[in-house]
Amino acid sequence: MSVTRPGDLYPLLALLLPACDLSGAGGPQPDPQNLCGPTTAIVASVIDGDTIVLDSGQKVRYLMIDTPEITQGKHDCYGEEARKYNEDLVLGQEVTLTYDEECKDTYGRLLAYVEAPDGELNTLLVERGFACVLIIPPNGSDREAEFMSLELEARQKHAGLWGVCAGEVTCD
Repeated sequence: MSVTRPGDLYPLLALLLPACDLSGAGGPQPDPQNLCGPTTAIVASVIDGDTIVLDSGQKVRYLMIDTPEITQGKHDCYGEEARKYNEDLVLGQEVTLTYDEECKDTYGRLLAYVEAPDGELNTLLVERGFACVLIIPPNGSDREAEFMSLELEARQKHAGLWGVCAGEVTCD
C-alpha cells in the first residue's frame, strides 16, 4: 500500500494549476481601466483649466467639464484663474485616472476623471466656479445629475467665474 503525503502533491499541483481556469470566466480578464491608459501618473505640466500632460507625454482632458479658454490666442474671462487653480492642485503630483466609455477625444487626448491628493479635479473645478459642466455622450451619463447640481450651487453662490465674469461666461 502506497501512502501519499501532502508534500508529495505539490510538484504535481504546480504542473496542473497553470492549465486550470479557476476563474470560471475563460481566463484572466483585463482591467477595463487599463484599456484606455494609465491609472496613475505624475502630472508634468498643465495646459489650461481642464487639460494636463502626464510625465509619459500623454495629454489628458478632464471629463464632464469645460473651463474658459486661454490657448490658441484666446483669453476668456477666468481662464488664467482656472489654469492656475488646476496647476496648484496637480502639477508634480501623482494623480489617479478613471475612464468612462470613450477613452479619447477627437484630438487624441485621454478623457478621464482626475483624482489628486486634494480631491477629484473634475468636481472641484465645477464646485468652486472654475468650470462649467460639459456633457459629451456617451461619457458622463451616470454622473450628469451630480455635475449639474454642483454647477447650480456654484452659480447660486456666484463662485469663481459666476461672480466675476458677469455676462461673459463663455461655457454657457
